[in-house]
Amino acid sequence: MCDTLVAIGTATKDGSMIFGKNSDRPYNEIQTIVFYPHRKTTEKRVKCTYINIPQVSEIYSIILSQPVWMWGGEMGANECGVVIGNEAVWTREPDGPTALLGMDLLRLGLERGGTAREALEVIIQLLEEFGQGGNCAEDGSMTYHNSFIIADPQEAWVLETANKWWVAEKISNNVRNISNELSIHTKFDKSAEGIEEYALKAGYQLAHQKLDFTRFSTSDVPNSPSPFCREGRAKILLEKNIGSITPDLMMEFLRDHNGGICMHGGFRSTASLVSRVTPEFSVHWVMGTPNPCLGMFKPIFIPGTYVPPYFMPDSFTRNSAKLWLAYEKALNKLGQMQLYSKLSELEQKFYNKTKDLISSSTFSEEKARSISKAAFDAEWNLLKSIIK
Repeated sequence: MCDTLVAIGTATKDGSMIFGKNSDRPYNEIQTIVFYPHRKTTEKRVKCTYINIPQVSEIYSIILSQPVWMWGGEMGANECGVVIGNEAVWTREPDGPTALLGMDLLRLGLERGGTAREALEVIIQLLEEFGQGGNCAEDGSMTYHNSFIIADPQEAWVLETANKWWVAEKISNNVRNISNELSIHTKFDKSAEGIEEYALKAGYQLAHQKLDFTRFSTSDVPNSPSPFCREGRAKILLEKNIGSITPDLMMEFLRDHNGGICMHGGFRSTASLVSRVTPEFSVHWVMGTPNPCLGMFKPIFIPGTYVPPYFMPDSFTRNSAKLWLAYEKALNKLGQMQLYSKLSELEQKFYNKTKDLISSSTFSEEKARSISKAAFDAEWNLLKSIIK
């Protein structure tokens, strides 16, 4: 259960591309923020969550919001300004055998795609060759297919899948969002070869009808989502603010409780990301803790990337997720409103510093790293002072 939102340059206040996602996952599943540097490799194969696939010779550096038990990630960005978020969708197509997870496809798209279109093609090619499948939960069993928003400074795409079938829509109308059902009806720009013939044979459409990809869904999908559901609420927030969308406004959207965009319960918003992407540099505000309505967004820049060492454990285990565990202890000790009041003050301080750097005439990687480090240190020191 997730929500992914994007505003292309025509919809934002300063012409940048702004992206946001809440990753809604099982309550106790921990996500950590990981930086994988640019590298060249002679490795022939790469081990994803469940399967090995051929490796490429050069891999872009990426920031990934990564559940601790899997190889892939829920959302992330690369050094080229490509940002991707995925969504679980349930379709009438059968779950395939263990293969690539949607989160694996997301990471591979970031590692291998220098533009949104390249990342789109990477994901499509790997989907068609290796398929998607396997348990998507750390505990218990959960399987699903995937949809994606893939964006860069120039363009953004929605890719929706049903097993190995897919359609892709280039976003041309200011804003777009996806939640947990198929959303592409008859308007799409690319599609899998043979999909119309297959849909007719499978009974998903009638002869002489135009292909409506939402008919691959397990349930009927209305032309417009209800304003009371997450998808409908996100659509309203985006469309209401066309021309004035900023990173801090996108943060507000992710903290919205009307319709449940900020999710609480057995599934909750376990990680959040807001990105501002331009051709010159990108800023990615990350949480690294659950519940955006109670946490602090911290900036990570590309270039000028700083990720604190407690986000980069040697092995990804629950005990290695120091920030997450400290946050949960502080929340239990201090209470929701008191903790958020302190974190919100810190967030605003470092958001303003980031704004100043964005608006300066020259971008300094050293200054970017300094702001990121100071923001993470301030949060970490606050949490430690509470739980000592």
